Amino acid sequence: MSLPSPDDPVPSAGRAAAVRLRLTSLWRGRSVTLKAASFALVGVVNTTVDYSVFLLARATYQHLPAALWLFDAVAADCRCGAPRTMLLIAANITSWTVAVTGSYIMNSSITFAAESGRRLRLSHYLTFILAGVAGLVANTAALLVAAEFLGLPVYVAKALAILVSFVVNFSLSHFVVFRVRR
Repeated sequence: MSLPSPDDPVPSAGRAAAVRLRLTSLWRGRSVTLKAASFALVGVVNTTVDYSVFLLARATYQHLPAALWLFDAVAADCRCGAPRTMLLIAANITSWTVAVTGSYIMNSSITFAAESGRRLRLSHYLTFILAGVAGLVANTAALLVAAEFLGLPVYVAKALAILVSFVVNFSLSHFVVFRVRR
C-alpha cells in the first residue's frame, strides 16, 4: 500500500484518512524508521529532564549538610576523588535515574506500545535500565576513542558518541526490551 498521490481523484478528507490509515499501518507494522524517530523524540525530552534534574540535584546537595558530610566521608574512604566529585556523581546518578524511568514510561506507552501493550513491567524496566547502562558504556567508549585516539574535537567526538549510544539503546530496546512476545 503506498501513500496516495496529491493527483489522485480522492477528496481531501479521503486523502487524509488514507494517509492516517497508512501511518497507523506502518506504526503497527513495527516500522523501524517511525519507531526510531519516536525513540529519538523521547530521548530529546529525557535529555532535557536529565539536564534539569542534574542542575536541581546538584544545587540541592550543595545545600544539604548531611549530603556534604556523606560525600566527604565517601571521598576520604575510597580515595577516589574529592567531595565535589562525589557530589557530581550523586547528582548525575539522580538525574539519570529520573530520566531513564521517564524514558521507560514514554517508550512503553508510545514508541513500543504495540509490543508492551502499554503495560509497565518491573522486569522490562530493569532490562531497560541495563540497556541504558550498555548505551552509557558505548557512549563513553566512543567519546574516548574519537577524542583521545582519533584526535577529533570534543564536540564532534561527543556527537559521534551520542549517535553510537542512540544505535545501541534503540537496538536493545527494539530487539530485547520491547521485542514481540508470543
